[in-house]
Amino acid sequence: MTAVLLVEDDDDLRGAVALALDIEGFAVTAVANGEAALGQIGQGFEGVVVTDLRMPGLDGLQLLARIKQRDAELPVILVSAHADVGIAVGALKQGAYDVIEKPFSIGVLAAAIRRAGELRALVIENRRLRETAPQPDTGALIGTSPAMEQLRRAIVQIGPINVDVLIQGETGTGKAMVAALLHALSHRRGPMVTVDCGALPPGLFEAEVFGHAADAVPGARMPRTGRIEQAHRGTLFLDEIEATDDAAQLRLQRVLDHREVTPLGAVAPRPVDLRVVSASTADLATLAREGRFRASLFYRVEGVTLRLPPLRERREDIVPLFRTFALRAATRLGLPPPALDARTFRHLERHDWPGNVRELLRYAENWVLGLADASPVEAPRPVEDLRTRVDRFEAQLIEEALEASGGDVSRTCRLLGLPRKTFYYRAQRLDIDPARFRG
Repeated sequence: MTAVLLVEDDDDLRGAVALALDIEGFAVTAVANGEAALGQIGQGFEGVVVTDLRMPGLDGLQLLARIKQRDAELPVILVSAHADVGIAVGALKQGAYDVIEKPFSIGVLAAAIRRAGELRALVIENRRLRETAPQPDTGALIGTSPAMEQLRRAIVQIGPINVDVLIQGETGTGKAMVAALLHALSHRRGPMVTVDCGALPPGLFEAEVFGHAADAVPGARMPRTGRIEQAHRGTLFLDEIEATDDAAQLRLQRVLDHREVTPLGAVAPRPVDLRVVSASTADLATLAREGRFRASLFYRVEGVTLRLPPLRERREDIVPLFRTFALRAATRLGLPPPALDARTFRHLERHDWPGNVRELLRYAENWVLGLADASPVEAPRPVEDLRTRVDRFEAQLIEEALEASGGDVSRTCRLLGLPRKTFYYRAQRLDIDPARFRG
Protein backbone atom coordinates (compact mmCIF):
# COMPACT_ATOMS: atom_id res chain seq x y z
CA MET A 1 0.00 0.00 0.00
CA THR A 2 1.50 3.32 -1.09
CA ALA A 3 1.75 5.96 1.64
CA VAL A 4 0.60 9.44 0.60
CA LEU A 5 1.35 12.70 2.42
CA LEU A 6 -1.34 15.17 1.32
CA VAL A 7 -0.63 18.89 1.83
CA GLU A 8 -3.64 21.18 1.31
CA ASP A 9 -4.56 24.37 3.18
CA ASP A 10 -8.28 24.22 2.29
CA ASP A 11 -9.89 22.18 5.08
CA ASP A 12 -12.87 20.95 3.05
CA LEU A 13 -10.83 20.00 0.01
CA ARG A 14 -8.18 18.33 2.14
CA GLY A 15 -10.77 16.14 3.83
CA ALA A 16 -12.51 15.23 0.58
CA VAL A 17 -9.32 14.32 -1.26
CA ALA A 18 -7.97 12.34 1.69
CA LEU A 19 -11.20 10.33 1.88
CA ALA A 20 -11.23 9.66 -1.85
CA LEU A 21 -7.59 8.51 -1.85
CA ASP A 22 -8.29 6.29 1.15
CA ILE A 23 -11.07 4.63 -0.85
CA GLU A 24 -8.59 4.16 -3.72
CA GLY A 25 -6.43 2.10 -1.35
CA PHE A 26 -3.74 4.58 -0.29
CA ALA A 27 -2.53 5.15 3.28
CA VAL A 28 -3.14 8.91 3.55
CA THR A 29 -1.73 11.39 6.05
CA ALA A 30 -3.21 14.87 5.51
CA VAL A 31 -1.67 18.13 6.79
CA ALA A 32 -2.60 21.78 6.32
CA ASN A 33 0.73 23.43 5.42
CA GLY A 34 4.29 22.89 4.27
CA GLU A 35 5.85 23.20 7.71
CA ALA A 36 3.66 20.38 9.02
CA ALA A 37 4.56 18.29 5.97
CA LEU A 38 8.28 18.64 6.64
CA GLY A 39 7.65 17.36 10.16
CA GLN A 40 6.22 14.17 8.66
CA ILE A 41 9.10 13.51 6.27
CA GLY A 42 12.02 11.72 7.83
CA GLN A 43 14.65 9.34 6.48
CA GLY A 44 12.18 6.47 6.76
CA PHE A 45 9.40 8.02 4.68
CA GLU A 46 8.75 5.65 1.79
CA GLY A 47 5.71 7.24 0.15
CA VAL A 48 4.65 10.02 -2.21
CA VAL A 49 3.94 13.70 -1.46
CA VAL A 50 0.94 15.44 -3.03
CA THR A 51 0.94 19.18 -2.35
CA ASP A 52 -1.03 22.24 -3.36
CA LEU A 53 1.05 24.85 -5.20
CA ARG A 54 -0.44 28.02 -3.72
CA MET A 55 -0.39 27.97 0.10
CA PRO A 56 0.30 30.60 2.77
CA GLY A 57 3.74 30.37 4.32
CA LEU A 58 5.74 27.67 2.60
CA ASP A 59 4.24 27.28 -0.88
CA GLY A 60 4.39 24.18 -3.04
CA LEU A 61 7.57 25.09 -4.94
CA GLN A 62 9.38 26.02 -1.72
CA LEU A 63 8.23 22.77 -0.12
CA LEU A 64 9.45 20.89 -3.19
CA ALA A 65 12.90 22.47 -2.84
CA ARG A 66 13.08 21.63 0.89
CA ILE A 67 12.02 18.03 0.26
CA LYS A 68 14.61 17.58 -2.50
CA GLN A 69 17.32 18.77 -0.08
CA ARG A 70 16.34 15.97 2.29
CA ASP A 71 15.72 13.25 -0.29
CA ALA A 72 16.33 14.00 -3.97
CA GLU A 73 14.49 10.83 -5.03
CA LEU A 74 11.22 11.41 -3.13
CA PRO A 75 8.37 11.84 -5.66
CA VAL A 76 6.41 15.11 -5.26
CA ILE A 77 3.17 15.75 -7.18
CA LEU A 78 2.09 19.41 -7.38
CA VAL A 79 -1.60 20.38 -7.68
CA SER A 80 -2.63 23.87 -8.75
CA ALA A 81 -5.57 25.84 -10.03
CA HIS A 82 -3.22 28.43 -11.50
CA ALA A 83 -0.65 26.33 -13.35
CA ASP A 84 0.56 27.62 -16.68
CA VAL A 85 3.10 26.03 -18.96
CA GLY A 86 5.96 28.04 -17.45
CA ILE A 87 5.14 27.01 -13.89
CA ALA A 88 4.55 23.40 -14.87
CA VAL A 89 7.76 22.99 -16.84
CA GLY A 90 9.72 24.90 -14.17
CA ALA A 91 8.39 22.62 -11.44
CA LEU A 92 9.28 19.50 -13.43
CA LYS A 93 12.78 20.80 -14.02
CA GLN A 94 13.15 21.39 -10.26
CA GLY A 95 12.36 17.74 -9.65
CA ALA A 96 8.56 17.51 -9.35
CA TYR A 97 7.24 14.11 -10.42
CA ASP A 98 4.08 15.57 -11.98
CA VAL A 99 1.93 18.73 -12.08
CA ILE A 100 -1.86 18.28 -12.01
CA GLU A 101 -4.27 21.13 -12.68
CA LYS A 102 -7.45 21.77 -10.66
CA PRO A 103 -10.16 20.74 -11.02
CA PHE A 104 -8.95 17.16 -11.38
CA SER A 105 -10.54 13.74 -11.15
CA ILE A 106 -9.46 11.41 -8.37
CA GLY A 107 -8.75 8.81 -11.05
CA VAL A 108 -6.11 11.05 -12.66
CA LEU A 109 -4.50 11.83 -9.30
CA ALA A 110 -4.59 8.18 -8.20
CA ALA A 111 -2.94 7.03 -11.44
CA ALA A 112 -0.12 9.56 -10.97
CA ILE A 113 0.35 8.44 -7.35
CA ARG A 114 0.52 4.78 -8.35
CA ARG A 115 3.20 5.49 -10.96
CA ALA A 116 5.16 7.58 -8.47
CA GLY A 117 4.71 4.86 -5.84
CA GLU A 118 6.22 2.25 -8.16
CA LEU A 119 9.22 4.51 -8.74
CA ARG A 120 9.58 5.08 -4.98
CA ALA A 121 9.46 1.34 -4.31
CA LEU A 122 12.38 0.79 -6.72
CA VAL A 123 14.41 3.52 -5.00
CA ILE A 124 13.75 2.01 -1.56
CA GLU A 125 14.62 -1.47 -2.84
CA ASN A 126 17.98 -0.22 -4.15
CA ARG A 127 18.72 1.52 -0.84
CA ARG A 128 18.01 -1.63 1.11
CA LEU A 129 20.22 -3.57 -1.26
CA ARG A 130 23.09 -1.16 -0.53
CA GLU A 131 22.50 -1.48 3.21
CA THR A 132 22.39 -5.28 3.28
CA ALA A 133 25.29 -5.80 0.87
CA PRO A 134 28.03 -3.16 1.29
CA GLN A 135 29.19 -2.21 -2.17
CA PRO A 136 30.58 0.66 -4.23
CA ASP A 137 28.64 3.65 -5.50
CA THR A 138 25.58 2.47 -7.45
CA GLY A 139 25.07 5.77 -9.23
CA ALA A 140 25.17 4.24 -12.69
CA LEU A 141 22.19 2.00 -11.80
CA ILE A 142 19.90 4.95 -11.08
CA GLY A 143 16.96 5.08 -13.47
CA THR A 144 13.49 3.78 -14.16
CA SER A 145 13.99 2.83 -17.80
CA PRO A 146 13.01 -0.78 -18.64
CA ALA A 147 16.65 -1.61 -19.44
CA MET A 148 17.83 -0.52 -15.99
CA GLU A 149 14.99 -2.27 -14.18
CA GLN A 150 15.88 -5.48 -16.01
CA LEU A 151 19.60 -5.04 -15.23
CA ARG A 152 18.95 -4.50 -11.50
CA ARG A 153 16.79 -7.62 -11.35
CA ALA A 154 19.47 -9.64 -13.14
CA ILE A 155 22.23 -8.48 -10.76
CA VAL A 156 20.16 -9.36 -7.70
CA GLN A 157 19.25 -12.74 -9.21
CA ILE A 158 22.69 -13.92 -10.34
CA GLY A 159 24.83 -12.16 -7.71
CA PRO A 160 24.56 -14.98 -5.13
CA ILE A 161 24.91 -17.74 -7.75
CA ASN A 162 28.41 -19.10 -8.31
CA VAL A 163 28.44 -18.58 -12.07
CA ASP A 164 30.96 -16.73 -14.24
CA VAL A 165 29.67 -13.51 -15.80
CA LEU A 166 30.51 -11.50 -18.91
CA ILE A 167 29.67 -7.77 -18.75
CA GLN A 168 29.48 -5.96 -22.09
CA GLY A 169 29.04 -2.22 -22.47
CA GLU A 170 30.55 0.93 -23.90
CA THR A 171 33.16 2.90 -22.01
CA GLY A 172 31.76 4.71 -18.99
CA THR A 173 28.64 2.55 -18.56
CA GLY A 174 29.71 1.21 -15.16
CA LYS A 175 31.14 -2.25 -15.88
CA ALA A 176 33.57 -2.20 -12.94
CA MET A 177 30.78 -1.08 -10.61
CA VAL A 178 28.53 -3.94 -11.73
CA ALA A 179 31.38 -6.39 -11.18
CA ALA A 180 31.80 -5.10 -7.63
CA LEU A 181 28.06 -5.44 -7.03
CA LEU A 182 28.13 -9.04 -8.19
CA HIS A 183 31.04 -9.74 -5.84
CA ALA A 184 29.32 -8.05 -2.89
CA LEU A 185 26.18 -10.11 -3.45
CA SER A 186 28.14 -13.36 -3.83
CA HIS A 187 29.12 -13.48 -0.12
CA ARG A 188 32.46 -14.97 -1.16
CA ARG A 189 35.06 -14.74 1.60
CA GLY A 190 37.97 -13.66 -0.56
CA PRO A 191 38.59 -10.25 -2.19
CA MET A 192 37.71 -9.00 -5.64
CA VAL A 193 40.96 -8.64 -7.57
CA THR A 194 40.95 -6.57 -10.76
CA VAL A 195 43.14 -7.22 -13.77
CA ASP A 196 43.15 -4.29 -16.20
CA CYS A 197 44.00 -6.34 -19.28
CA GLY A 198 44.33 -3.28 -21.50
CA ALA A 199 46.93 -1.65 -19.24
CA LEU A 200 49.32 -4.61 -18.89
CA PRO A 201 51.93 -5.05 -21.67
CA PRO A 202 52.16 -8.63 -22.98
CA GLY A 203 55.62 -9.03 -21.43
CA LEU A 204 54.29 -8.31 -17.94
CA PHE A 205 50.86 -9.90 -18.19
CA GLU A 206 51.84 -13.47 -17.35
CA ALA A 207 54.09 -12.55 -14.40
CA GLU A 208 51.52 -10.14 -12.95
CA VAL A 209 48.47 -12.30 -13.46
CA PHE A 210 49.82 -15.84 -13.05
CA GLY A 211 52.73 -15.07 -10.70
CA HIS A 212 56.17 -16.59 -10.81
CA ALA A 213 58.56 -18.69 -8.80
CA ALA A 214 61.87 -17.36 -7.43
CA ASP A 215 64.37 -16.48 -10.17
CA ALA A 216 61.83 -17.41 -12.89
CA VAL A 217 61.80 -13.83 -14.17
CA PRO A 218 64.98 -11.86 -14.84
CA GLY A 219 65.70 -9.46 -11.99
CA ALA A 220 63.11 -11.02 -9.66
CA ARG A 221 64.82 -13.18 -7.03
CA MET A 222 61.73 -13.49 -4.84
CA PRO A 223 58.59 -15.43 -5.80
CA ARG A 224 55.49 -13.40 -6.66
CA THR A 225 51.87 -14.33 -6.04
CA GLY A 226 49.88 -13.55 -9.17
CA ARG A 227 46.53 -11.83 -9.18
CA ILE A 228 44.70 -15.05 -9.91
CA GLU A 229 45.92 -16.56 -6.65
CA GLN A 230 45.25 -13.29 -4.81
CA ALA A 231 41.59 -13.70 -5.78
CA HIS A 232 41.38 -17.18 -4.17
CA ARG A 233 37.92 -17.66 -2.58
CA GLY A 234 36.88 -14.35 -4.11
CA THR A 235 36.25 -12.81 -7.53
CA LEU A 236 38.70 -12.30 -10.38
CA PHE A 237 37.62 -9.32 -12.52
CA LEU A 238 39.16 -9.32 -15.99
CA ASP A 239 38.52 -5.83 -17.33
CA GLU A 240 38.94 -5.22 -21.09
CA ILE A 241 39.54 -8.93 -21.62
CA GLU A 242 39.44 -8.35 -25.39
CA ALA A 243 42.86 -6.67 -25.08
CA THR A 244 44.69 -9.91 -24.15
CA ASP A 245 46.83 -11.66 -26.75
CA ASP A 246 46.35 -15.25 -27.88
CA ALA A 247 48.95 -16.73 -25.51
CA ALA A 248 47.36 -15.07 -22.50
CA GLN A 249 43.90 -16.15 -23.65
CA LEU A 250 45.04 -19.78 -23.83
CA ARG A 251 46.43 -19.67 -20.29
CA LEU A 252 43.28 -18.00 -18.97
CA GLN A 253 41.20 -20.69 -20.66
CA ARG A 254 43.10 -23.38 -18.72
CA VAL A 255 42.49 -21.52 -15.46
CA LEU A 256 38.77 -21.44 -16.16
CA ASP A 257 38.72 -25.09 -17.27
CA HIS A 258 40.53 -26.56 -14.28
CA ARG A 259 40.33 -23.80 -11.62
CA GLU A 260 44.06 -24.03 -11.08
CA VAL A 261 47.03 -21.83 -11.94
CA THR A 262 50.67 -22.58 -12.67
CA PRO A 263 53.00 -19.64 -11.93
CA LEU A 264 55.94 -19.08 -14.26
CA GLY A 265 58.74 -21.42 -13.28
CA ALA A 266 56.55 -23.50 -10.94
CA VAL A 267 56.57 -27.28 -11.16
CA ALA A 268 52.96 -28.04 -10.19
CA PRO A 269 49.66 -26.19 -10.59
CA ARG A 270 47.90 -24.68 -7.58
CA PRO A 271 44.14 -24.96 -7.08
CA VAL A 272 42.13 -21.72 -6.88
CA ASP A 273 38.52 -21.13 -5.89
CA LEU A 274 37.38 -18.33 -8.20
CA ARG A 275 34.39 -16.63 -9.61
CA VAL A 276 35.47 -14.97 -12.86
CA VAL A 277 33.76 -11.79 -14.01
CA SER A 278 34.96 -10.46 -17.36
CA ALA A 279 34.20 -7.13 -19.01
CA SER A 280 34.51 -5.96 -22.60
CA THR A 281 33.73 -2.79 -24.52
CA ALA A 282 33.63 -4.86 -27.72
CA ASP A 283 31.19 -7.54 -28.81
CA LEU A 284 33.18 -10.66 -27.93
CA ALA A 285 30.89 -12.94 -29.94
CA THR A 286 31.67 -10.94 -33.08
CA LEU A 287 35.40 -10.92 -32.31
CA ALA A 288 35.30 -14.70 -31.80
CA ARG A 289 33.50 -15.25 -35.12
CA GLU A 290 36.06 -13.08 -36.89
CA GLY A 291 38.97 -14.95 -35.30
CA ARG A 292 40.14 -11.93 -33.28
CA PHE A 293 39.36 -13.55 -29.91
CA ARG A 294 39.80 -17.18 -28.93
CA ALA A 295 36.37 -18.76 -29.36
CA SER A 296 37.09 -21.45 -26.75
CA LEU A 297 37.76 -18.74 -24.12
CA PHE A 298 34.67 -16.79 -25.16
CA TYR A 299 32.42 -19.80 -24.53
CA ARG A 300 33.90 -20.14 -21.04
CA VAL A 301 33.63 -16.51 -19.91
CA GLU A 302 30.07 -16.00 -21.18
CA GLY A 303 28.41 -18.12 -18.46
CA VAL A 304 25.89 -15.27 -18.01
CA THR A 305 26.07 -12.12 -20.15
CA LEU A 306 24.95 -8.72 -18.85
CA ARG A 307 24.65 -5.88 -21.35
CA LEU A 308 24.92 -2.36 -19.93
CA PRO A 309 22.88 0.10 -22.03
CA PRO A 310 24.49 3.40 -23.08
CA LEU A 311 22.84 6.61 -21.89
CA ARG A 312 21.51 7.42 -25.36
CA GLU A 313 19.33 4.28 -25.11
CA ARG A 314 17.85 5.31 -21.73
CA ARG A 315 17.49 9.05 -22.08
CA GLU A 316 14.74 9.19 -19.42
CA ASP A 317 17.43 8.34 -16.83
CA ILE A 318 19.80 11.18 -17.72
CA VAL A 319 18.19 13.98 -15.67
CA PRO A 320 17.71 11.83 -12.50
CA LEU A 321 21.33 10.68 -12.77
CA PHE A 322 22.51 14.26 -13.26
CA ARG A 323 20.56 15.47 -10.22
CA THR A 324 22.05 12.70 -8.08
CA PHE A 325 25.62 13.40 -9.21
CA ALA A 326 25.19 17.16 -8.79
CA LEU A 327 23.79 16.77 -5.26
CA ARG A 328 26.65 14.47 -4.27
CA ALA A 329 29.24 16.81 -5.74
CA ALA A 330 27.69 19.83 -3.99
CA THR A 331 27.65 17.97 -0.66
CA ARG A 332 31.26 16.85 -1.05
CA LEU A 333 32.45 20.33 -2.07
CA GLY A 334 30.32 22.18 0.47
CA LEU A 335 28.56 24.19 -2.23
CA PRO A 336 24.84 24.81 -2.80
CA PRO A 337 23.67 23.05 -5.97
CA PRO A 338 22.59 25.62 -8.60
CA ALA A 339 19.05 25.59 -9.99
CA LEU A 340 18.70 23.50 -13.16
CA ASP A 341 18.44 26.18 -15.85
CA ALA A 342 16.93 25.74 -19.32
CA ARG A 343 20.32 25.75 -21.08
CA THR A 344 21.65 22.91 -18.94
CA PHE A 345 18.39 21.00 -19.28
CA ARG A 346 18.56 21.24 -23.08
CA HIS A 347 22.18 20.06 -23.06
CA LEU A 348 21.26 17.05 -20.92
CA GLU A 349 18.45 16.11 -23.31
CA ARG A 350 20.24 16.71 -26.62
CA HIS A 351 23.80 15.57 -25.98
CA ASP A 352 24.59 11.96 -26.99
CA TRP A 353 26.94 11.32 -24.00
CA PRO A 354 29.51 9.12 -25.78
CA GLY A 355 31.35 8.81 -22.45
CA ASN A 356 28.08 7.66 -20.83
CA VAL A 357 27.75 7.80 -17.03
CA ARG A 358 31.39 8.75 -16.51
CA GLU A 359 31.01 11.76 -18.83
CA LEU A 360 27.74 12.79 -17.15
CA LEU A 361 29.40 12.60 -13.72
CA ARG A 362 32.20 14.94 -14.81
CA TYR A 363 29.68 17.32 -16.36
CA ALA A 364 27.68 17.44 -13.11
CA GLU A 365 30.82 18.20 -11.09
CA ASN A 366 31.81 20.99 -13.49
CA TRP A 367 28.26 22.36 -13.35
CA VAL A 368 28.31 22.57 -9.54
CA LEU A 369 31.66 24.35 -9.74
CA GLY A 370 30.31 26.82 -12.32
CA LEU A 371 32.55 25.32 -15.01
CA ALA A 372 29.89 23.66 -17.15
CA ASP A 373 31.43 25.25 -20.25
CA ALA A 374 34.33 22.84 -19.74
CA SER A 375 31.97 20.04 -20.77
CA PRO A 376 31.95 18.83 -24.38
CA VAL A 377 30.74 21.61 -26.65
CA GLU A 378 28.04 20.66 -29.09
CA ALA A 379 28.59 21.40 -32.75
CA PRO A 380 27.27 24.84 -33.71
CA ARG A 381 23.96 24.84 -35.54
CA PRO A 382 23.87 26.21 -39.08
CA VAL A 383 22.27 29.62 -39.53
CA GLU A 384 18.47 29.24 -39.85
CA ASP A 385 15.88 31.49 -41.41
CA LEU A 386 13.26 33.18 -39.22
CA ARG A 387 10.44 30.74 -40.12
CA THR A 388 12.57 27.74 -39.12
CA ARG A 389 13.56 29.35 -35.82
CA VAL A 390 9.96 30.24 -34.98
CA ASP A 391 8.81 26.71 -35.80
CA ARG A 392 11.52 25.18 -33.64
CA PHE A 393 10.65 27.46 -30.71
CA GLU A 394 6.92 26.71 -31.11
CA ALA A 395 7.62 22.96 -31.26
CA GLN A 396 9.67 23.20 -28.07
CA LEU A 397 6.82 24.96 -26.21
CA ILE A 398 4.26 22.40 -27.40
CA GLU A 399 6.48 19.45 -26.48
CA GLU A 400 7.21 20.90 -23.02
CA ALA A 401 3.47 21.34 -22.42
CA LEU A 402 2.73 17.80 -23.64
CA GLU A 403 5.44 16.44 -21.35
CA ALA A 404 4.03 18.41 -18.40
CA SER A 405 0.53 17.07 -19.06
CA GLY A 406 1.57 13.50 -19.80
CA GLY A 407 0.25 13.75 -23.36
CA ASP A 408 -3.25 14.83 -22.28
CA VAL A 409 -4.39 17.09 -25.14
CA SER A 410 -7.07 18.88 -23.10
CA ARG A 411 -4.57 19.81 -20.38
CA THR A 412 -2.00 20.79 -22.99
CA CYS A 413 -4.47 23.13 -24.68
CA ARG A 414 -5.26 24.76 -21.33
CA LEU A 415 -1.54 25.15 -20.52
CA LEU A 416 -0.86 26.76 -23.90
CA GLY A 417 -4.11 28.75 -24.07
CA LEU A 418 -4.92 27.27 -27.49
CA PRO A 419 -8.21 26.00 -28.93
CA ARG A 420 -8.08 22.26 -29.58
CA LYS A 421 -8.45 22.74 -33.36
CA THR A 422 -5.51 25.18 -33.44
CA PHE A 423 -3.41 22.81 -31.32
CA TYR A 424 -4.01 19.88 -33.67
CA TYR A 425 -3.22 22.01 -36.71
CA ARG A 426 0.10 23.19 -35.27
CA ALA A 427 1.04 19.76 -33.90
CA GLN A 428 0.42 18.18 -37.30
CA ARG A 429 2.37 20.89 -39.13
CA LEU A 430 5.31 20.45 -36.72
CA ASP A 431 5.11 16.62 -36.86
CA ILE A 432 4.39 16.26 -33.10
CA ASP A 433 2.49 13.18 -31.96
CA PRO A 434 0.90 13.63 -28.48
CA ALA A 435 0.87 9.85 -28.02
CA ARG A 436 4.65 9.89 -27.58
CA PHE A 437 4.23 11.73 -24.27
CA ARG A 438 1.70 9.39 -22.68
CA GLY A 439 2.57 7.00 -19.83
